[in-house]
Amino acid sequence: MNMIYAALLLHSAKKEINEENLKKIAKAIEENVDEAQIKALVAALEGVNIDEAIRGANFPVATSVTATQTAEEKKEEKKEEETEKKAEEAAAALSSLFG
Repeated sequence: MNMIYAALLLHSAKKEINEENLKKIAKAIEENVDEAQIKALVAALEGVNIDEAIRGANFPVATSVTATQTAEEKKEEKKEEETEKKAEEAAAALSSLFG
């Protein structure tokens, strides 16, 4: 997984994703990575448009955060409706006393 992050780091730095650069990152983070893994990653990413892959990625964390926010908003709306309903009932009770 660290090598995937390394590839993303290289991509964001606008550096070429190749064996040499990945080995430098692995050495810098003191990661023992088999050369076959690095070669396989470079081969797998060959011809892949990383920007498009990121845009098309499905991020369940963001979706669950949005769902949580929506649920909280619904709760707030329900509380507001209940408060309004109680206020209307109180106004009706007052108007029947004085009306």
